[in-house]
Amino acid sequence: MTRTVDATFRACEGARAEGRTIGLVPTMGAFHGGHRSLMRLARAECDLVAVSIFVNPLQFGDPGDLERYPRDEATDLKIAEAERADLCFVPGVEDMYPNGEPEVTVDPGPLGGRLEGAARPGHFRGVATVVAKLLGAVGPCAAYFGEKDAQQLAVIRAMVRDLSMPVDVRCGPVVRDPDGLALSSRNRLLTAEQREAAPCLFLALSSAAELARGGERDANVLVAAMAREIGATPRARIDYVAVVDEATFEEVGTIAGPARALVAARFGEVRLIDTLLLPTP
Repeated sequence: MTRTVDATFRACEGARAEGRTIGLVPTMGAFHGGHRSLMRLARAECDLVAVSIFVNPLQFGDPGDLERYPRDEATDLKIAEAERADLCFVPGVEDMYPNGEPEVTVDPGPLGGRLEGAARPGHFRGVATVVAKLLGAVGPCAAYFGEKDAQQLAVIRAMVRDLSMPVDVRCGPVVRDPDGLALSSRNRLLTAEQREAAPCLFLALSSAAELARGGERDANVLVAAMAREIGATPRARIDYVAVVDEATFEEVGTIAGPARALVAARFGEVRLIDTLLLPTP
């Protein structure tokens, strides 16, 4: 395990000098099956697997949300070891931001101001900044992210592309519980009643997918169907529902190519998101 950027870079640079490829799985800890799946994917594709665990304060607009975010470093380290990770980078805030909140940050561009970015102002600037720092700590690598955070993935891909970073961004599929709820570290914060209600997100996405599979091209029809499904769940409060172009993440009125459905809702103080790539008829 390493705690500092310098120690992490030296370990990874030594591996590259030996001709080994590196796979990085950036996380905020509180591991679940989705994190495990990314570690396994990295293990299958790379010679050295590095896992970072850091709850990044820059991406939390609500101090209460940051305080509530689940943390369990000891258990996370045991899981990483069980998944055969070679290196765990576990910095503190003072290690990542030794001079306090950084004066220079990464602008996520227009994509960072839509949907999640509009609901959580400044979120993607914080995400892009910390991911840039993590990628700098590891150096040239393959970096693995989950599809559930699809807009985040799009922001990171754009950052890597536009800033010419020597990184291959790779994606792992959404991992779900048997009732369809996407795995998330925040799920452990749900009450029993909220957990029972939360699969409405996947039901909403499934409704949109069924309409798309049947040939419906009007995105507004899909959005309305998703809103009805979530709105009919008493413990859910809609944040947004949308259908976007898969390439640009701009909301569409008519589905003319690959498109993705996105939902976000609150269950009490717990905010969950989910996504599904829509089928073509």
